[in-house]
Amino acid sequence: MSNFYKYTGITHPNLDQYVLDHTTPESQLLSSLFRDTYVRVHHPRRTSDHLTGKFLEMICRMVNPAKVLEIGTFTGYGALAMAAGMPEHAELHTIEINDEMEPFISKWISQSPDRQKIHLHIGDALRIIPTLDGNFDLVFIDGEKNQYIDYYEAALEKTRPGGFLIADNTLWNGKVLETEIPESDHFTRGVMRFNDFIQSDERVENLLLPAFDGMMIIRKI
Repeated sequence: MSNFYKYTGITHPNLDQYVLDHTTPESQLLSSLFRDTYVRVHHPRRTSDHLTGKFLEMICRMVNPAKVLEIGTFTGYGALAMAAGMPEHAELHTIEINDEMEPFISKWISQSPDRQKIHLHIGDALRIIPTLDGNFDLVFIDGEKNQYIDYYEAALEKTRPGGFLIADNTLWNGKVLETEIPESDHFTRGVMRFNDFIQSDERVENLLLPAFDGMMIIRKI
């Protein structure tokens, strides 16, 4: 179950089910992918879930993007969810650094009715992004947390004016509020640096949404 309301203070025991009962049901394809992720993949909690996927799909339906970039495919749940909300001839470029995930991701993309929209890239996003043509309308950042600023800079250059970037996990389980962060905790430090960087970046306007594990929504001015 997602933690969309994690930072709202609502703790009612029936809230999980209420939220699901009032959200359009998950597709059979995404439900099967989610289940297969937990059966076959290490660290399955890294995957998006039903509410996160529906949020991304709705964002795509609102923005109506012709081109989307996703940094961090993992098993492909987010990519499939976003593709479902994109126009028929749109393109979604998704980048996964772990080459061992390619067969798993490709299997599920091939089963999607939106497979023609999805272009999977395997490798380092910082090397791949500069090679991609055109401007993106929407970027979803969910890669290595200690590289968020680097991803952001590379993606912002490829984002059209008025386009949006969304960075996931920007509250990092509340660790961003801690005052003493171990030197070895590169992910927490990376997220905190990223949030501060965005807040001071005059090229954009931003909203840190206290949903899921924090969603930083950024609009390029």
